[in-house]
Amino acid sequence: MGAVQDFGGNECVRIRNVTKPLLVLASNSPRRRELLALGGWMFHTRSADVDESPQPGEAPGAYVLRLAESKARACTESDHTDLTILGADTAVVNGKAILGKPKDNAEAVEMLKNLRGRSHQVYTGIAVLRLSDGTLVTDLCITDVPMRAYRDDEIEVYVATGDPLDKAGAYAIQNASFHPVETMQGCYASVMGLPLCHLARSLHKLDIASQTDIASACQSALEYACPISSAVLRGEMVG
Repeated sequence: MGAVQDFGGNECVRIRNVTKPLLVLASNSPRRRELLALGGWMFHTRSADVDESPQPGEAPGAYVLRLAESKARACTESDHTDLTILGADTAVVNGKAILGKPKDNAEAVEMLKNLRGRSHQVYTGIAVLRLSDGTLVTDLCITDVPMRAYRDDEIEVYVATGDPLDKAGAYAIQNASFHPVETMQGCYASVMGLPLCHLARSLHKLDIASQTDIASACQSALEYACPISSAVLRGEMVG
């Protein structure tokens, strides 16, 4: 899979000299930063320090939406009311279990063995908070992810790279060498951490337009023909 353009550690990313409106991405994730840049907006990134522990009996969708909103609100600045804050949270859900990042290599191996050869779901919640009037728009993307039947030795090689240790569910769908997923029919960008078409329709409700053809930009960068992008941008409840 072709690589998404890497903008490094810059706190501010400017695309096509677009200066308004100004977005703040409440995340230090390089994957979310790279995906958001595909929309052509100018944005800053800011770390959001929130407790990510699930609440007792909390459903996965409610969990990621709560954390997305918490991250957005954690990055507000009262003296910058022109800002629009974007929070996002992604969870890998296997059956009834919400999988976080593995604590070590052994847990990463265990997670990957439990996921292989079967489908699980990835939930990504987004929350967009306009500071000028407090308007909050949220959206949820749920993607079925069918994992291939990779071998034990493939797991060992992949885990040895260290890549799984900062990934929920212990894998990155975009990792070309491990290639954990054969085919899928949902939002690829959401599994990476930011469903761009869901974001575009949320920002549209706040009169913030994408500066690019976001569906085409996403599919080109990820080399993935998305089967749901048009329906999502029309406002249909898919994915």
